[in-house]
Amino acid sequence: MSTVPTHTTGSHAGYHAPTTRRSGVSRAGHAVAVVVNLVLLYVINVWPGWDAVPFLTPDTTQVLGLVNASLWVSAIAETTYVITTSAWWRALGDAVTTGVGLAATIRVWQVFPFDLSSGWEVAARVFLGIAIVGSLVGIVAAISRFIRAMAHTP
Repeated sequence: MSTVPTHTTGSHAGYHAPTTRRSGVSRAGHAVAVVVNLVLLYVINVWPGWDAVPFLTPDTTQVLGLVNASLWVSAIAETTYVITTSAWWRALGDAVTTGVGLAATIRVWQVFPFDLSSGWEVAARVFLGIAIVGSLVGIVAAISRFIRAMAHTP
């Protein structure tokens, strides 16, 4: 994020609305993220499909809606990040995508559609727990960035 002095009077004296740095590399990174999300949607839902994964149970259908929603929301947000460098937009997008991802992760925790060998169930639950806590922290951080960005937007 950067703030650039632009004027010396008024309530936002000396500051330009915060923006994220935009470069060809970051645009390319966002574009790659869009492609990855779309490929995952195809692989999960079309070919070879989630049912080709040997450790997923038929209960996987109970989590697919939120998992798909998470991938779609992320793809849409990443597409907008290619276009805009607005800090408030990025922070809002991060909060929304992390929120949907959190909902999907909680649903996976509840359903636990895995047939894992001994020992791996505990590891998977620990991983999901870490993901849930990390998502909560990420949402708080994104909301904080959003509020700061809005405070500096004239």
